[in-house]
Amino acid sequence: METRYLDSCKGHQIQPNAEVVSWFSKAKTEMTSCGGCHIVISLDHLQDTDLLPLIDVFMEIHSFDVDTIDVVHNSPHLLNLENLIDLMHAIGDKLHAVNLQDSSLGEEFLSNLSKREVCCKVFSFWSLQIQKLNIFGRFTQLHTLNLDFCTSVTGFHKDCFSGMPNLMRLSMCETRVANLWTTTAVLSKLPSLVELRFQKCLCCHDTGPCASLYSEKANLLVGEETGSVLPNYSSCKAVQSVSHGSAMHKVLDEVEEINEKESVFMCAQKQKSWNGSATFKKYVSHHCSPICYEKYYREYMIVCLPHLEVLDNLPVQEADKEVAKNVFSSHYENLPYGRQHKESVIAVLHQREMGKVSFYHPKSIKLKHSVSSRTGQHFFSRSLSAAKLGSSAWPLIQPVSKIGRLCKEEGIQLRPRQFEYNPSDPSLMAFGTLGGEIIITNHEGGKIVGYVPSTGVENSILGLCWLKKYPSKLIAGSDNGSLKLFDINCIPPKVPDFSFSYDAVTFADFEQLTSVHVNSMDDRLLVSGYTRNIALYDIGTGQRMELFRDLHREPINVAKFANHSPFLFATSSFDRDVKMWDLRETPVRPCYTVSSSRENVMVCFSPDDHYLLVSAVDNEVKQLLAGDGRIQMKFEIASTGSAHNYTRSYYMNGRDYVISGSCDEHVVRICCAQTGRRLRDVFLEDGNTGNSMYVQSLRGDPFRDFHLSVLAALTRSSSKCEIMKVNLLASIDQVKDHPYNQSVRPSYSLGG
Repeated sequence: METRYLDSCKGHQIQPNAEVVSWFSKAKTEMTSCGGCHIVISLDHLQDTDLLPLIDVFMEIHSFDVDTIDVVHNSPHLLNLENLIDLMHAIGDKLHAVNLQDSSLGEEFLSNLSKREVCCKVFSFWSLQIQKLNIFGRFTQLHTLNLDFCTSVTGFHKDCFSGMPNLMRLSMCETRVANLWTTTAVLSKLPSLVELRFQKCLCCHDTGPCASLYSEKANLLVGEETGSVLPNYSSCKAVQSVSHGSAMHKVLDEVEEINEKESVFMCAQKQKSWNGSATFKKYVSHHCSPICYEKYYREYMIVCLPHLEVLDNLPVQEADKEVAKNVFSSHYENLPYGRQHKESVIAVLHQREMGKVSFYHPKSIKLKHSVSSRTGQHFFSRSLSAAKLGSSAWPLIQPVSKIGRLCKEEGIQLRPRQFEYNPSDPSLMAFGTLGGEIIITNHEGGKIVGYVPSTGVENSILGLCWLKKYPSKLIAGSDNGSLKLFDINCIPPKVPDFSFSYDAVTFADFEQLTSVHVNSMDDRLLVSGYTRNIALYDIGTGQRMELFRDLHREPINVAKFANHSPFLFATSSFDRDVKMWDLRETPVRPCYTVSSSRENVMVCFSPDDHYLLVSAVDNEVKQLLAGDGRIQMKFEIASTGSAHNYTRSYYMNGRDYVISGSCDEHVVRICCAQTGRRLRDVFLEDGNTGNSMYVQSLRGDPFRDFHLSVLAALTRSSSKCEIMKVNLLASIDQVKDHPYNQSVRPSYSLGG
């Protein structure tokens, strides 16, 4: 090999690299004494020109007695990536391990690598500059993949890892991966995956079970040596944190002190899930990815990836699987409406045409229910929804309207702040802006059908409410206290070129306004603001009828009428109380009061007025019986610890599901309203940059099941917002040009 290398250098007219000559000299000695050799190519000692003669040598690798070759790169020095891939391809099936710690590696490198079949067995990448990971090529020999410390990685493309049928070990510690649903959807396509980790034990350098956790039979628990070239964790700065997703919640609850940078879980009891043969001594969680902070992360992964044998350096035994299965069924919905098994859309449609009942039925359906109840349109509609939702973990996310086009044409900048679906026309939506404009949009066609400019003084539209009996009329309230009633039939579709008089009814101002709501008869308007008072207006005359003072001890964030009773309304306040009131009695004493542990952000009635949905700061969400205020359901959503993480929740699919989002988070959580079980999390990201977007407000589509819209902001301090439509029944693959995950975030605490 040394002679072939020197000849190639002469042919390329470059000076031989002394380090390379040394490798080949050692290889020759090893081949002479042992009959074979192992070569480690350290790219740190090479220049781009050195790669060309190496490629020539390894094109003839089968002419030499070389057993395996490893390629290692630890320095920030950038080599020509195309030449690097050519080198790996030239080595062929002799290539055993590749360890690249070059922070410059990005999407272009992975794309080029995926297009060339590389026969590597072990791959280790550090610091990949990619947000959506997409390794789609054929890597049929790969059995170990290490992506630790790729802190830019937030998730996966749908077909990532699809060419790795023999991948057995995957490590992704200290990434930014957070979505249980899309992560397990991708990993479930790896038929050979048995060892996985998103966090690591303190003493473990590979993905196998940790021997130090046991005081007995440790040698029986040590995994087979993989021979992989893994990063040296001890040389890295540890970012250590608590794993909230462990199966050992009872153990964790007993830990009294949790250090932000290091957590030690200790227990002296026998663990039945580990066959009771070993004593659990200590588990130190290091380099956690965000996905580990889901409360039931471990159980969810075990159920969705049934072939796993080791997760986060902890073995997965049969007893663990049984526990995980019970936890999963108690806290998650695999499919909506209790469906237990996935069915294809075609199968459901065929059953409807044939009038047949599906073989699988929800456990909640009792035998006493008639067969007709399972063959009706409502049943098949739910079955069809379950089939569509279960077909993809990546919902379709699109902007509501081409707001940018109007901005360019008219020379204005629209920044949505509040929005509401029209109660009668499924295609219409109104939104108000931070600048005081009001826009009526056909969100199905992406057209602006009505535009009301700001009155001059910049003010934000914080309250919008359509009239129910007269759905062409809209009430808008601004933070400067102004209240107006518009008829959208009299609003032009764009900024008029001349002085235009809008036919609007003006109400008396209400200072520091945050919310408006109309009762079921369209004759009374309820207004709240950053005060302890509530105002009641006569919509017919525009006059203020009453000012109810000091209903709470702190400002009233939201006041909502019931959907069917014109007299009942509920208020939520930063004093942590939610109160129910009846206009037939002077609002001096509430019908009842229910308290939260944190400041309340909002309250709303279920569409049938049977329940109240209460949202308090930092993901405290509960459902009350509207009749007496008893708590019917507390939704288990993890808190962040932020006192400014304002949470808003609404109903979707009638009262069947609850959607919830918070201003410091980029996720919408969807839970069953009756059981509290989590159906899906939808993560919001900008389609151009991949950056996270933050939920400011959200609404379920009143006309379409499993459709919702989200007002989101680009950054926590940004006023650049967009309204995104989320279709859980469609996949991003079904739309050719999709702006995947362009979202927005919230910066205001008041209003709904």
